[in-house]
Amino acid sequence: MFNKISEQPSLYADLEKKSVAEILTDINAEDQKVAIAVQKAIPQIEKLVNLIVPRMQQGGRIFYMGAGTSGRLGVLDASEVPPTFGMPPTWVIGLIAGGDKALRNPVENAEDNSNKGWEELQAHGINEKDTVIGIAASGTTPYVIGALHQARAHGILTGCITSNPDSPMAQEADVPIEMVVGPEYVTGSSRMKSGTGQKMILNMISTSVMIQLGRVKGNKMVNMQLSNKKLIDRGTRMLMEELALDYERAEALLLLHGSVQKAIEAFHSQQK
Repeated sequence: MFNKISEQPSLYADLEKKSVAEILTDINAEDQKVAIAVQKAIPQIEKLVNLIVPRMQQGGRIFYMGAGTSGRLGVLDASEVPPTFGMPPTWVIGLIAGGDKALRNPVENAEDNSNKGWEELQAHGINEKDTVIGIAASGTTPYVIGALHQARAHGILTGCITSNPDSPMAQEADVPIEMVVGPEYVTGSSRMKSGTGQKMILNMISTSVMIQLGRVKGNKMVNMQLSNKKLIDRGTRMLMEELALDYERAEALLLLHGSVQKAIEAFHSQQK
């Protein structure tokens, strides 16, 4: 029988009797286990990223799918790709059971519909160049499992992030990422360690894919969107360092071309 480690009783009892300092210390002690669990999953994360990159080089996309906390974290990571790496918002897409309303409010029974996820993927014109990554601490969310099952049946690469080994969701994934963080501090509250680990892995996937796709130069976000003064200033200073320009000339070049990468390319082409 499938055993949900993420649902097992907390290692801590009588939480309401603890002081604030004790609660915070205990939570921090549990959180320190997360990075170790993620580290153990690096071979699976690496395998998935290496399969994603050539697909995206051919125009493929990443779809994150989840419910509740897992769905929100997928939407969060997807929404941060365009401003960070200057990619269109259609390249990495987060889908959450219950739709955008579920980002702020629970939608009753949304995660229990095993057909809805695939219907949503079809509405996006899902194809064999794409990748579907299911996110569910439990590994039993029907919305995600149904989507992964259909995606895999149609020859689409599937991955998943779960906190329980050998879950039904993992059985539907070509590359299951199993991050075993153990019981939650508040029993069953997967927004805690499981959510933290999911965020870490999503960061790893999207960042490593974007670096492999050439969206980072050196260690800098040379394709970031210039959406506020802070980012314009950051981009200007990148150009000052890269091209040995003064601040005013670097800023003018940046604003003219719209990104650090394009500004560098234009500058070098003018020097030829």
